[in-house]
Amino acid sequence: MSDPFSLPLRPVIEKHDRPDSLPREIAQINAQWGSFRDVSEASLRAHIEEDEDKDPWAGDRDSENAAAEVDTSERRDQLYKRRAEITQFALQAHMEALFALDFVSLLLSKYTPRQAETSMSAFLKSAAPLGTLNSELVNPPPRPEALITDVKSVSRGWRLQNFDAAANKLLKCAARLETEVQAETRYWNGVLAVKEKGWKVCRLPREGQALGVQYGFLEATPIFRDRGLAALRRTDDGNLVLDKGLMPQKAQAVRVRVKSRGRVTGCSKAYRPTKQAESIERRILQARDTLFEEELFHELVREARILGSQGVTTRQNLVQLPVSEEQEILLDLVDGEDMTSNEDASDSSEHDVLADVLAHSIRILLSYSHRQNHRRRTQPPPPISKNRRPAPEYHILRPIIAYLQHDSHVRWLESFMKDIHGVLNSAGLKCEFHATPFASIGTLQPNKSVPTVEALVRVFLTPFESTFSGNLVTPQSFFKVQVRTNPAVPPFGTHYDISINLPQNPDVQPPTRIGLQDEVAAVITHFIMLDITSAIALQSPQIGQDILNSHQESASKVSWEVAYPHHGELLAVTSTGQSKKMKVSLSRQELALQIYSSGRADGINQPIAAKSPTLQSQTWKPNLGGSHPSVMDFVARVSQI
Repeated sequence: MSDPFSLPLRPVIEKHDRPDSLPREIAQINAQWGSFRDVSEASLRAHIEEDEDKDPWAGDRDSENAAAEVDTSERRDQLYKRRAEITQFALQAHMEALFALDFVSLLLSKYTPRQAETSMSAFLKSAAPLGTLNSELVNPPPRPEALITDVKSVSRGWRLQNFDAAANKLLKCAARLETEVQAETRYWNGVLAVKEKGWKVCRLPREGQALGVQYGFLEATPIFRDRGLAALRRTDDGNLVLDKGLMPQKAQAVRVRVKSRGRVTGCSKAYRPTKQAESIERRILQARDTLFEEELFHELVREARILGSQGVTTRQNLVQLPVSEEQEILLDLVDGEDMTSNEDASDSSEHDVLADVLAHSIRILLSYSHRQNHRRRTQPPPPISKNRRPAPEYHILRPIIAYLQHDSHVRWLESFMKDIHGVLNSAGLKCEFHATPFASIGTLQPNKSVPTVEALVRVFLTPFESTFSGNLVTPQSFFKVQVRTNPAVPPFGTHYDISINLPQNPDVQPPTRIGLQDEVAAVITHFIMLDITSAIALQSPQIGQDILNSHQESASKVSWEVAYPHHGELLAVTSTGQSKKMKVSLSRQELALQIYSSGRADGINQPIAAKSPTLQSQTWKPNLGGSHPSVMDFVARVSQI
């Protein structure tokens, strides 16, 4: 059987640091030795000697022997009894503590009823009303005058100190309240100033206690419309701070550059960023402009992706628009500081005006798209359907590309017609050409149902048309060229419609919808060449009569007839039987006449070049200096030989 195990069930007696008081020690001696009358020096010495002779382990052995004698069932009963005694002792102590707490609470209820009521038991509340118990000193011992004086002095000092502390706290609170009032006044004055400028001030959706300013555009796409609301925060001194949220810290803008022959020849004006020290209105304007520029570049890239068939290319931060074979437009989004530092990056300032015009145009077109969104939103909605309403791309790049391409084609045609006109004038042929660039703009009727700004923008969204007309050499011969560029719907690009009236060649008609400049130049020069050959054939009888009237016996009468009009060839047989052949060639640079003459011809189909012909030629170029004969003079002179 295992050794007995003893468990102490008595509470541990804590020793106090301070020694017991004299009354407590006297009570302990009385309980242990009895009255002091029975205690003597001899009895105390005998007790001390017994303690010295006593075995210190005797008590432990006795307790072990006693524990061994007690069996298991008795130990269990003894353990239960000790536990019941401890529980009873704890309950008794708890009840005594509750009684003491009720007593103290009832005593304090005379002075602080609310605080005392919280610690009173329910039985005491029902048994005794609050404030029924009080305490006071009965016949207190007299206090000396010095002590009373000291107490009064200390009490007065405490009161004065408390009054000073309260006054200091009140002064600090007043100063802090004044500072807070000034800060709030400055904050609300700033908010009112922002509102008076026309900005919309409202509460933030997710922060009911914060104010925000709506600087974005409500008709923009959702991703930019939601970013157009910023919080108006207050600093410690009451100044307004614009919490831009997702807005970039630096100002950004779309830069337009013109690149000609591999060189940057024009750049739009730099965007001047707003400094941080400027007013809140300027910071709001900067945030609005930056958001507008980001949306503009986003829409440019979005539209450029569907214009790949027209040569538009996009990169990470660049959009390239082809205008002609030698010129293209570059669009990119840059920071305001970078744009300012790269202001002198262009090789020349030849096309700075064009770059500025394009920069203003794309911004106007985006604002016009916002107006159109507002117009569609205010109209009655279409019938509800399962299909989601499409969000088409804005027309920003297409009008720009159409205008630039149309302007390039018009300039080319003007230059071509001036060159042809110079060649014909140097040859002495009278003809007139009239150009009406962008004739479609002047023919549009103003629409009074829409605002003037929208009506002006709508002009540039319609197809561009330019007209070129002129009179040719022969009477009643004229031509007309219409240059048309469609920016909105297919077919895209520029097309030429040529109409011509040649009385001498009524069956000749030009092709329709020519798209290449080389073909247009070839068709116009070919028709003018046909008219020149007809004019020579019509003037040949008059030339022969003039020769006969000159009384030149050696001269022979020549009558020219058009043999192969599309090749510019004329044939003639003189009265002496001599055959001649004239070759008319016209180009942008010159007009050339070549006349072959030979001996007698057996027939018109016989090759003239085989009879050792003689060649006479004359070339006319624009701005040809010196004296030179006209076409008719040259034909008359050659006809006399």
